[in-house]
Amino acid sequence: MIHLTRLDNSPLLISLDAIKYIEATPDSVISFINGDSLIVRESLEEIDRRVLQYRVKLLSQAKSSSKP
Repeated sequence: MIHLTRLDNSPLLISLDAIKYIEATPDSVISFINGDSLIVRESLEEIDRRVLQYRVKLLSQAKSSSKP
């Protein structure tokens, strides 16, 4: 899950598994697989960076837990 910010500045966590796509209109609009959508303050580039950072963290944890 990644931390993002609603337009009213309230924080939220988003599950990457629930995201269908993200677009800039110019605000960043996250569309979910269930048909819901959400506008957030972060740019597409920032969301992409956070997703990559989260995935690197998961892979790192998986590698360290598989070591004997």
